[in-house]
Amino acid sequence: MPIAATTPRAPAARVAGLVLAAGAGRRYGRPKALVRLDDGRLLVERAVEAARDGGCDPVVVILGAAAATVRARADLGAAVPLENPDWPTGMGSSLRAGLAALAETDAVAALVLLVDMPGVTADAVGRLVDLAAPEVLATAGYGPRRGHPVLLGRDHWPGVAASATGDVGARGYLRRHAALLRVVRCDDVADDVDLDVPPAT
Repeated sequence: MPIAATTPRAPAARVAGLVLAAGAGRRYGRPKALVRLDDGRLLVERAVEAARDGGCDPVVVILGAAAATVRARADLGAAVPLENPDWPTGMGSSLRAGLAALAETDAVAALVLLVDMPGVTADAVGRLVDLAAPEVLATAGYGPRRGHPVLLGRDHWPGVAASATGDVGARGYLRRHAALLRVVRCDDVADDVDLDVPPAT
C-alpha cells in the first residue's frame, strides 16, 4: 500500500519512522506491543508518539504476533500498520519489510525504534532526525553504550536489508561501517532500558 506523509515537510528533510513491534514477547509473556504502561498507554502507542512528535513522517509500525489484536486495541493515529508474515524468524525480517515499504516513499532516512523501549523520547528522536541525510548513519548514545533510536540514511538501506537476519537487525552493518557512525548523546533526555521481562511484583 502507498505510504503517504501526513504533515507537510520539505522532501529533502523527510525522515520516516519505523517502529518494530512484531515480536511475540515470549520472555515477557505476551506481545510487548500490547503491554500497557502505568499511564494507560500501550507500548506501541508510546513508540508511535515518540516517532511522530520527534519529527518522523510517515510512521510505519511493523506488526506480527497478535497483529489483529494490536490493530483493534491500539490507537496508532495516522501511523501505517504493516504486517510482517515472517516475524517468527526474528527482528531482521521486520527491518527488511519496513525498509522495503519505505523505499516507495521519498524519505531521505529511516529512524528505527523498538517497541519495548518506553524511555526513548521525542527529544531523543528529534536529535537524530536533525542529522538526516541519505548518507548518514547515527545512533543514540547513553553514556558508554550505543542504542536506539538508530538513523539509517537511504543510501544504506540496501546494505542494511541484505545483512539483517535473525534478531541481528542493523547491528552487523553498523559495526562494519563504524567509521561512518555518529553517536548522538541522548542520556540527558531519554533512557535505553528495554522491557525484557515483566516487573517484579
